[in-house]
Amino acid sequence: MSILNKVLKLFFAFLFICLMSFTVIRLIPGDPVTNLIGERGASPERIEEMRKNLGMDKSIPEQFFIFTKNALQGDFGESIVSKQPITSEFKVLWPATFELALFAIIWSGIIGIVLGILAAVKRNSFWDYGAVSLSTIGFAMPIFWWALLVIFFFAVMLGLFPVSGRVGVEFEIPYHTGFYLIDSLFAEDKAAFFSVIKHMVLPAFVLGTVSLALIVRVTRSAFIDIQKEDYIRTARAKGLQPAQVIFKHIFKNALPQILTALGLAFGQLLTGAIMTETIFSWPGLGRWIIKSIEARDYPAVQAGVFYSMLIIIIVNFCTDELIKIVNPKLRGS
Repeated sequence: MSILNKVLKLFFAFLFICLMSFTVIRLIPGDPVTNLIGERGASPERIEEMRKNLGMDKSIPEQFFIFTKNALQGDFGESIVSKQPITSEFKVLWPATFELALFAIIWSGIIGIVLGILAAVKRNSFWDYGAVSLSTIGFAMPIFWWALLVIFFFAVMLGLFPVSGRVGVEFEIPYHTGFYLIDSLFAEDKAAFFSVIKHMVLPAFVLGTVSLALIVRVTRSAFIDIQKEDYIRTARAKGLQPAQVIFKHIFKNALPQILTALGLAFGQLLTGAIMTETIFSWPGLGRWIIKSIEARDYPAVQAGVFYSMLIIIIVNFCTDELIKIVNPKLRGS
């Protein structure tokens, strides 16, 4: 029965993201086709031709049915700007965003959990005040301003890291998976591999800042709440070492909340890297969506919204399943 519920949830989630991505472009004031081709090129013949090419000469229910059917097949048509299939562009851009988001969540997750534990265990100490201040600054700081500060200090003043692209222009990495770190290893090119890492440091550092703040807060809050439980007092009364109490009892029970925060943060990083990718000229989905909006690339924008929502749903689903693994009490839900 639980399998049927999961299938139904995924089905309705798919219909929801189809509906949202279908309607969001139609909420733009004015006629979408006229907005797309501009006022100067908006002759009646041109408008009618574009409307027919985009399938907008049909009724709204017919358009939605065709869009949903094509989405099931992974077919979103061709980009008006590049004249390339949108699915092909996604396959090229997706690894770049995933690689960046993965490194951002790894560093922010490790440091965030450590700082959150220190803040909870050493409550009202330097570690606690420092972690809380750091999380507050992380939430409040505008990403574009933080990115410019990081670029100025680490790239301009110190010259340690590059500020744009995924790899140095002197390297040409053969395409195997789309993940440059893996492809450079396949090519056995150590210089390209380290170049990819250097290009990834600054954008991953900037991108993971907000996630770091969230993980610190959630970890600290979860540890403080669990420390108040009777079984923690009992464990300490038995003479268990502080490290045993922290990692065997508190961390184990706080893990579902931490995993939830990590899942939410990772989904946000995968879909919310627009500003970071734009500033660092990172060729990922966020930058692609911004360029599509600027170029009024109707099919690409629609596909970008669909992919972003689909990614969030998939990440949340995987997070829920992982939480059920670490918390057996939820396996029947």
